[in-house]
Amino acid sequence: MCLSTCNRTELYLAGDEALADVADRAVALLADRSGLDEGRLRAVLYRLEDEAAGIHLFRVAAGLDSMVPGEGEILGQVREAYEAGSPGPLLDRLFRQAIHTGKKVRTETAIAESPASVSSAAAALAEQVFGDLGGCRVMLVGAGAIGELAARNLASRGAEIAVVANRSLDRAREVTERFGGRAITLEELPDELGRVDVVLTSTSAPGYLLTKADVALRLAQRKGRPLFLIDIAVPRDLDPEIHDLDGCYLYDIDDLESVVAESLADRRREAGRAEAIVLDEAEHFRAWQASRDVVPAIASLRALAEEIRESELERARARLERLTEAERRAVEAVTTRIVDKLLHAPTVKMKEAAAGADGAVYADALRHLFGLGDDAASGRNPRQ
Repeated sequence: MCLSTCNRTELYLAGDEALADVADRAVALLADRSGLDEGRLRAVLYRLEDEAAGIHLFRVAAGLDSMVPGEGEILGQVREAYEAGSPGPLLDRLFRQAIHTGKKVRTETAIAESPASVSSAAAALAEQVFGDLGGCRVMLVGAGAIGELAARNLASRGAEIAVVANRSLDRAREVTERFGGRAITLEELPDELGRVDVVLTSTSAPGYLLTKADVALRLAQRKGRPLFLIDIAVPRDLDPEIHDLDGCYLYDIDDLESVVAESLADRRREAGRAEAIVLDEAEHFRAWQASRDVVPAIASLRALAEEIRESELERARARLERLTEAERRAVEAVTTRIVDKLLHAPTVKMKEAAAGADGAVYADALRHLFGLGDDAASGRNPRQ
């Protein structure tokens, strides 16, 4: 399985081969795909095995191993890796439980509720001003990546990207192809103020694109409707005095970054609760993984006992034929109960051992003592 995100590329492998051989194949694959020298690549790799690898994936899916705690996109990327991969039984269970863990963290904690970027903070503040953003018209000023990201956050909350203003009209049209709306030049910007609810600016212009006077002239057209202005440009695109006008709410990059800083502090507090969920789910996975050692051994022991029981009854067939049908059924029942009672305590002990660290040791001892052979070992844990 290959998990690739904005700041990680990870391979998850499970197999019956020696761990060193599996790791060497993984490094060779990464080197081949990346075109990097294998020696240089090895110097920057990290490697986790067994339980540590599982806990790491659970933390990734929960957004705890991201630059921003609770990052929303990571869980979808884990799901995409699972759907695109070729998991055997172990990795299938690992990734399904990791996805479950990520969902549980998002449901039972508030780690993803606070805005964690300037663009998401801008959208959250707009929602505070207008309540429901459904039908809210946005003018995007500047068609760069930062503005697009903020527009995407606003659109995800139901806002309409109605106008895209940019120095290059062709670039503005490219953005409207993704978000809809009309493309205009920066010179037309003031004339649109009466028809939009949110103005989001992110250009590299050397001076103000809108002054207090520009906005004041258009306020009458708004008929009392509030105008929310978000200036995430450096230097600023909007005159700070616009905020003094009635019905105008202006936030700049400093305001938004303070919101993000406070939100990140909230997310880090929630991260403690998320870590507890991750460890609990990791323990469930560890118990399941350990059971893969003992369950085949138990099944093989019971199969051996049943084979012996049936063999001995077959040897006594001539004498048993003199019995009535009811007496033969009674012999069958008695011998079955004897086997069940003899195996009850070992079965219970083996299942208890599966929940601890000694499950594999018990399973190996059982196979050795009863000569169960190698077939029972087919469920042994591949290393990860």
